[in-house]
Amino acid sequence: MDEKEFEAEKLYYISMSIAKSMREKGIIDEEVLAIIDTKLLEKYRPISGTLLAGKPLI
Repeated sequence: MDEKEFEAEKLYYISMSIAKSMREKGIIDEEVLAIIDTKLLEKYRPISGTLLAGKPLI
């Protein structure tokens, strides 16, 4: 993984973390979270993000 790929990976996970926090607080619902995830996957094209999309990390 080169630096550009690492940066994309990092930005994807940071952005999803914020979106998931908003979901937990009731600011957005599951449907909006799914839309955000799709858009972020399209934007950042993370290597592991596409493998784990839609799957909980725990």
